[in-house]
Amino acid sequence: MADSKVIPGFASRSVAELPLIANRARENSQRIFLLIGRLALAVIFLFAAYAKLKPQAAMPWSFGSVRTSLSMFAMQVDSYQLLSPRAVSAAAHWLPFIELAGGLWLLTGLWMRYSSLFATLLLAGFFALMVRTYSAGLEINCGCFGPGEKLGVKSLLRDGSLLAFSLAVTVCAFLARPKHGDGSISAAVPTSQSAG
Repeated sequence: MADSKVIPGFASRSVAELPLIANRARENSQRIFLLIGRLALAVIFLFAAYAKLKPQAAMPWSFGSVRTSLSMFAMQVDSYQLLSPRAVSAAAHWLPFIELAGGLWLLTGLWMRYSSLFATLLLAGFFALMVRTYSAGLEINCGCFGPGEKLGVKSLLRDGSLLAFSLAVTVCAFLARPKHGDGSISAAVPTSQSAG
């Protein structure tokens, strides 16, 4: 049986308040999705950067071990047979740091619309490159999360799912109402409060 205090309390609300309640619930669920989405994308980008930068085998962290890891990653970038040797070296040495910066940016929650758009565009570029390479019949290592991961249907499904998730986060970020006077979406103000 329902509590007798709950029913009259709910019934006493005017019909005009119901859309505001529904709107507030939608905004709350949108904020929760954005929080989970940006944290998940941040972890993915940070892990991808870490996997490319971490020392090989049992080497300790040092400038030399990171350079060795980047050289190993350069071989994976070169296996895509798309860039000149000079461009391969530049891509291999910059990409992990771009992923690291993107992950940290997502982690902060600042300018969520643009950080999620950045993540989506980066993932779209990676995915397009993977599809092109797979359709060309090249049997290579993906290089997405470090060495030793073969490019195949499994990696394509994973990266395609990540792209779809990132796109959903980006669309949600652009549809969300930003906090008053801030580019951040992490604490959007409900419409009932902003109206007063």
